[in-house]
Amino acid sequence: MSEAVVDDIVAVLPPLLQSLEALGFIVRHLNPPDFDRVMDAAGQPDEVLKAARSRLCNWPESFATVRASLESACEAALAAFEGLREVQHGHGDLTAVFRALRHVPRAQEALYPLAEKLPPVNSFFVNPEFRNDAGLLARLSGPADGDTGIIHDHNEPGSRGGFSLYIPEYYTADRSWPLVMALHGGSGNGRRFLWSWLRDARTLGAILAAPTATGGTWALMGEDADTPNLARILDLVRVRWNVDPTKLLLTGMSDGGTFCYVSGLESTSPFTHLAPVSATFHPLMAEMADAERLRGLPIHIVHGRLDWMFPVQVARQTRDMLAAAGANVAYRELDDLSHCYPQELNAPILNWLAATSNA
Repeated sequence: MSEAVVDDIVAVLPPLLQSLEALGFIVRHLNPPDFDRVMDAAGQPDEVLKAARSRLCNWPESFATVRASLESACEAALAAFEGLREVQHGHGDLTAVFRALRHVPRAQEALYPLAEKLPPVNSFFVNPEFRNDAGLLARLSGPADGDTGIIHDHNEPGSRGGFSLYIPEYYTADRSWPLVMALHGGSGNGRRFLWSWLRDARTLGAILAAPTATGGTWALMGEDADTPNLARILDLVRVRWNVDPTKLLLTGMSDGGTFCYVSGLESTSPFTHLAPVSATFHPLMAEMADAERLRGLPIHIVHGRLDWMFPVQVARQTRDMLAAAGANVAYRELDDLSHCYPQELNAPILNWLAATSNA
């Protein structure tokens, strides 16, 4: 790699990664009454990124692929900040905030192919406490083949019913691997939600599947086309990769978390563990659930005390109802969490999955 190109990467990459970390902070701590405070706490790494981005313009053609990934990631990160700052300056509402934040997974998707080429990118997609683990970083820096890395199956933006997968680059078929089926929130899609779990699956070693609902959101009422679609996706994964049949986690955010209950409490559900996040629950779900299915079923509930969409009292009642019905319930309530996804609990959920049996 030429010295000039290296200098440009050294100038662009740090503010890009800092911008993505700041956007991750905003995604985690977003609470409508505290929006300005959260934006101030995130800082202005995008200003440095704006100034550095022009250095990507005149690279030799031999570095076109690297440049394209960096340019796309920079553009998406800056678009996210631009949309957020518009709202901060009084031009827009919460819908505009969510629209701006859709650029964050686009930036991550654009950047990820450089993980095998650039060590700082490799480290960025690892949980912070493991970034000095030389062995893990070496295993992850190898190029993905057709059976590892990120795979999309009929899951282009705007499509319904497809799925995205992540298979750790160090996957081997000589042992079975836990599987996480992660369901997006209402109006979302699996291709974006994949990034809510990728660092943890990559760091701790799990197969990750992120489906997209067959309709505008998950089948919470009426005919359920999503449960058979999840079963179809699980079957496809299990045929191709060695999945641990005792460690099948169904998790999700908001509507996706609620659908964990709807689908995961069915007597025929293949999933061994459920982990709904920021979800709601109707008492009829407990009454209609198969009593044998509930008995001893490991369920890990996560909810925020500041949740403005699904009040925390509902989560507390759900905990008590499911425990009374015989489920093995773990409950985590976060004082600073609004209706957001707390990625810092992915690793504890994976540890719970590893330690808890569905007996």
